[in-house]
Parts: sequence; structure tokens; C-alpha cells
Amino acid sequence: MIERQIASELIERLDSTPAVALLGPRQVGKTTLARSIGDDRGALYLDLESETDRAKLAEPELYLAQHEDKLVILDEVHRLPQIFQPLRGIIDEGRRKDLRTGRFLLLGSASIDLLAQSGETLAGRISYLEMGPLGISEVARQDADKLWLRGGFPDSFLSANDRLSMRWRRDFIRTYLERDVPLFGPRIPAETLRRFWTMLAHHQSSLLNASEFARSLGVDSKTVASYLDLLVDLLLVRRLEPWHSNASKRLVKSPRIYVRDSGLVHALLGIATSEELLGHPIAGASWEGFALESLIMAAPEGTAANFYRSAAGAEIDLLLTLPGGDLWAIEFKRSLAPKVERGFHHAAEDLAPERKIIVYPGSEAYPTAHGIEVLPLWDAARLLAAQA
Repeated sequence: MIERQIASELIERLDSTPAVALLGPRQVGKTTLARSIGDDRGALYLDLESETDRAKLAEPELYLAQHEDKLVILDEVHRLPQIFQPLRGIIDEGRRKDLRTGRFLLLGSASIDLLAQSGETLAGRISYLEMGPLGISEVARQDADKLWLRGGFPDSFLSANDRLSMRWRRDFIRTYLERDVPLFGPRIPAETLRRFWTMLAHHQSSLLNASEFARSLGVDSKTVASYLDLLVDLLLVRRLEPWHSNASKRLVKSPRIYVRDSGLVHALLGIATSEELLGHPIAGASWEGFALESLIMAAPEGTAANFYRSAAGAEIDLLLTLPGGDLWAIEFKRSLAPKVERGFHHAAEDLAPERKIIVYPGSEAYPTAHGIEVLPLWDAARLLAAQA
């Protein structure tokens, strides 16, 4: 099993709060990680997609009272949203018995309803942790290109060959569209949502133009916004918001859109091999999205991510505001001889970031003029992780 960096954070939260919600897309490895931690603690595991396990919770207070000394793992918790109200009473009763931490680990795909219900009912009793696909610093340095092509879902990344990986991702997309999306949002025709998801892949790293998508799909802009909200909520798409400050600059207000997993980008576009990817027009934007997601995932908890773009052409691909307030300006270049444009220098003058970094797919780190560092993606991710 690949060791997940989020494991230590999850253990820390279990040791400090009564309940932890581990959220992330299907097949990202939540259950594997939870059961691994649970095995060390003698945990009780219940899969709420199983009718047998759901039946055990027909009277949750009675059943869970028999296991109050154990960590209880509730998988696919969105299948039983009414469980949150009883959990509140169970947690409060446990506090009176000095059972204050490590009571429940809830696993589920992110959903507005799930977060709203659990947040209202378990306020002050639950901590949320997001788990994404494999990140660049969780694989060997030499596997970076394979991770870019196949994406970070473990079953896709670990497939025996590219063909089987592609088959897995296509099946994953189909399952989400036909089975999972209807659980979380309004009834959306699977083919319509597939077209929209594919359009987002074609526009990887571009500014959101809802009216353009609306015309292509034959719907209105509000409907496009609802489709996008759903995919963002399911942690499949990232909506990167623009930087806003009090500076007297005219800044772009539209967000940038990224399909978060590069492997899904390639599956949606029918790109099956490295040769096809390197010859495809999306290669640059795909690598930018892959690198951006890798760094956001590696950044310390509480880091804010934005991009910067002014009407005058000043632009930075990624701005990271670290928990201590330091601002890092990061530019992505899929070139072995990377150089930044004039717009990056103008943006750096506007913002005065503590660090200016070019991230590229090479293997050597070196400094350049104007205080700019050139770093391989793997090194940049490790550097960010060390800021925690």
C-alpha cells in the first residue's frame, strides 16, 4: 500500500476531536486508509452501502452504546444522513464519561447537504479533512510522468499498463455520471453532464466563461453554474478564485477552472498514452493543472490558493498565502529551459511576494535573475510540505 501523507494528520485529528469526516471522491483510498488506521485501534467498521450494516443502525443509540470504547468507522455516510442527530447525543453522553476523542470516523464524498447537516448537528464536535488522489510527493520521483498521464486515483496509477488504466478511468467516469451524481444533486442527464465535464477538460486552466458553455449545451448560465457547483462539491473540479486586494489595479474577476485529476482530463479527451499526450494541444494546460493541484495538495493546512491577473496583462499562475502570511508566487512552465514573461515581473512588483518560483518538469533546481528560483515539481511539493 502506498503510504499516504494525510495519514498523520488524520491520526492527529482523531486524537483531538470526537468525530472526523474524511471527504473525497470515490476510489481515492479513503476506506483503505481508514481501515488501516482502524486495525491498529480495534475499530468497528460499518459500510452504509450494505443493507446489513444499515440495519444495525436502525436504533443507533442502542447499537453504538455497545461499542463506545471503540473507534467506529462509518463508510459512505451520505447514505444515512439521519445518523448525524443521534451521533450528537452519543458524543455528548460520551463526554460525560470522559470519552472525548476518537469516537467516530465518517467517510463520504463531499456534498453540500452532507456538510450542511453534519455541520449544523455536530458543530464543535467534528473536524473535516479532505483526501485527494495521490500527489507528486507520494510517488517516486521517476514516476512523475506516469502520475501525470494516469492521474492519482490509486487503481488507475497502479494499473499494469496504460490501456488498463484508461479502462479504469472510463469506468470511473461512467459510474460517477450514472450512479453517484444522482445521489448528490438534482436529476441531470448523464450525457449532458458528460459533455459539460468534457468541455471543462478542453478548457483546462482557462477562465470560466459560463455563457459559452451555456450556448454549447443549450441551457442557461444558471444551469451551467449549478453543474459546475456540483462537480466542485464532489471534489472533481477546482474553481481557483482570482486574487483580490486593495491595490488600485483592475483585476480579472472570473475564476479559473481545472479538472482536478489529470488522468480524468486525459480520459475525457481520449488521450491514452504518453505519446498521444505530448502531441496533444492540451499538454501544456494539462501539466499546469497537474502541477497546480500537486502543490495545493502539498501546501500546509490553512494555505489560501489564488491566481493573479490584471487587465494590463500582469499575471501569476498560482499565489499561495501560507498560514503565517507569507506569499509565494508560482509560475508553471512545461519546458526544460523555462523563462517567465514580462507579465510575471509586473505582477511580482504589484504584490512583492516573499518567494518567486518557476516550477518545471526538469530535475535540477537553480536560481535565476530577479530573485526567481527554478524548481522541479517534485522538489517544489516537498518544499511546501516542509512549511507545515
